[in-house]
Amino acid sequence: MTEPLPPNLLLRNARIVLPDQVMEGGTISVEQGRIASIANLDLGSLAERDGELDLAGLTVYPGFIDVHIHGAAGVDMMEASAADIAHVSQFLATQGVIGWLPTLVPAPIEDYVRAVKAIDYAMQSHRGARILGVHYEGPFVNSAQCGALRTQFFRTFSGIQDLDDLPVFVYKAARHMITVAPEIAGGIELVRELIERGWVVSLGHTRATFDLLDQAFAAGARHMTHFMNAMAPFHHRAPGPVAWGLCRDDVSCDVIADGVHLDPQIL
Repeated sequence: MTEPLPPNLLLRNARIVLPDQVMEGGTISVEQGRIASIANLDLGSLAERDGELDLAGLTVYPGFIDVHIHGAAGVDMMEASAADIAHVSQFLATQGVIGWLPTLVPAPIEDYVRAVKAIDYAMQSHRGARILGVHYEGPFVNSAQCGALRTQFFRTFSGIQDLDDLPVFVYKAARHMITVAPEIAGGIELVRELIERGWVVSLGHTRATFDLLDQAFAAGARHMTHFMNAMAPFHHRAPGPVAWGLCRDDVSCDVIADGVHLDPQIL
């Protein structure tokens, strides 16, 4: 691990990515460990500093929050110990990730329990990228768009008892995200129940129609999982989830931007 930076610092000559522009040659003023100001001028006279860094040739981005990680640095989330997960957090911090959701695939309940317990312990280490909670990719998804997921552990929804055995964190700060295919039996009712419980609902592994996706949106779903992958493909007479996601500016999408899962031209 590198030594921590001083609390009062100037970062000069950076290419800075902002919400509305990319600033060339900007200066970031850090005071007491927090960004105090960003400007395209010299801020050296504003306050006494403990040091400065010249970032010429480098780009400064906001820290990334990754909501879908099954593993990294040789660690699989379904088999990881708390120490393994903490190791992933430290690795992710070197890649610009400041927060993440360990992601679980459909599995027996005892595997879920073990994985969530390990994540729970790892969340208390406070080292590296912050662990924000958990993302269940499934088990309430469509077997016709299973991708790499194991269909023997897929479920449908007939009532709240079908959710009660999914392990959750007890503290309010932890986030619970889940990927759902709204066309499964009871799918829209499932989305409503999850939203009522405070979960973040993402649509994925799905062949849902436009109308059904609109119903899922009305029930509270606002995200799509690895957009275009494990979804019914776009067709001019059956637009489906791909066209729906492209049409909705009020729905966010995550993508696997490796140039393989999606062609570079699509990206």
